[in-house]
Amino acid sequence: MRTALVIGTGLIGTSVALALAGRGVTVHLRDHDPTRAATAAALGAGTDEPPEGPVDLAIVAVPPTRVAATLAEAVRNGVARGYLDVASVKGGPRRELEALGIDLGAYIGTHPMAGKERSGPLAATADLFDGRPWVLTPAGDTGTDVLNLALELVALCRAVPVVMDADAHDRAVALVSHTPQLVSSLVAARLTEADETAVRLCGQGIRDVTRIAASDPTMWVEILSANPGPVADVLAGVAADLDGTVEALRALQSADEEKRRGGTAVVEDVLRRGNTGRARVPGKHGAGPVAYEVVAVLISDRPGELARIFADAGRAGVNVEDVRIEHATGQQAGLVQLMVEPAAAPALSAALRQRGWSVRQ
Repeated sequence: MRTALVIGTGLIGTSVALALAGRGVTVHLRDHDPTRAATAAALGAGTDEPPEGPVDLAIVAVPPTRVAATLAEAVRNGVARGYLDVASVKGGPRRELEALGIDLGAYIGTHPMAGKERSGPLAATADLFDGRPWVLTPAGDTGTDVLNLALELVALCRAVPVVMDADAHDRAVALVSHTPQLVSSLVAARLTEADETAVRLCGQGIRDVTRIAASDPTMWVEILSANPGPVADVLAGVAADLDGTVEALRALQSADEEKRRGGTAVVEDVLRRGNTGRARVPGKHGAGPVAYEVVAVLISDRPGELARIFADAGRAGVNVEDVRIEHATGQQAGLVQLMVEPAAAPALSAALRQRGWSVRQ
């Protein structure tokens, strides 16, 4: 691939353009808002000047509801040898293209499984897709040339190709992406009218659950509007579990011991099924999940403290697999949770104490 046209310079489109431009591809940028394309160009993602002729690959990075119309226009104008989109929904846009009578031999639907809470070109990074799954949804009429271009794109973005049926993809993302967004927003919405004293008690649990609730509502309305059925199906299952759990919690308030036992069994079943489901989430580098030991260290909110603790862990010969920070309320300090292999935890704790760190049990 020598040339590409990125249509839509938001987070995903600009990140794709940055990755391609950084690997020697000549990238042209187009957006319905010329200012966004100019911003992406200023970031080094390519040029907002139109190509002189057809490019090797056109990458459509617009909201799902606009994918079909944008692709159809690009195909009719012959702007590229191959065409793909990176929208988070695959079945609907393809059916819309078929209804428009577009020859789909030079098109393939794709979806990089990466993103951020922030949107727009200023949030883009060239390494956004590193090591992330990138779904390809070829159909019977997908040409070999465009499939190869798509695989080359995934390789240049350092992602991992995953081949799926389009409708199976839409059911999958309804479960692992779209429903979590709604559930996170529903939980965060409970905080809007909460007493300030309660909000000040927020810890890492509520921060984890509500992190993606900071996402752009307009963008998510467009995504959910393109995949409403599968998301509603998943939410219906969640709602049934919620109804059963609410009933079980009410039973725990009962004076009837048998009702309390029944309520306890239902709540425990929900929690255990949650354990089982969580254990299926892939771990580091897509491998099976690993149970890490947590070494918790009190750290002051001063420049260089995180670098110092990582350096001390390195001197101890311990690899930190993951890290979380829980900030103390009303204090210039926090608790850093270093996730390490269980066998390494005692040695790390001892080494950090020797270097003056306050390690919490």
